[in-house]
Amino acid sequence: MVEEKVRKLLEKAVNDSGYILDEVTYEKGKINTLLIVIDKEGYININDCIAVNKIIDPLLEKADLISESYVLDVCSKEKGSA
Repeated sequence: MVEEKVRKLLEKAVNDSGYILDEVTYEKGKINTLLIVIDKEGYININDCIAVNKIIDPLLEKADLISESYVLDVCSKEKGSA
């Protein structure tokens, strides 16, 4: 499953950066979306999402686990569980 492969690829890098990889979801549709939900002690803000995006984007590009084009969405746990 794509989500499991992505989680295995990203979890250590995300954790080493002080964040928790809470959820990984890949949704196929008109626009394929890879949703990465992060958490940490305290409040997550947009700068946290940007920081994690910068960490994981090169890893995803190099591993090339998803053959079709997709949008990468990194968000906080609060948004992901809504």
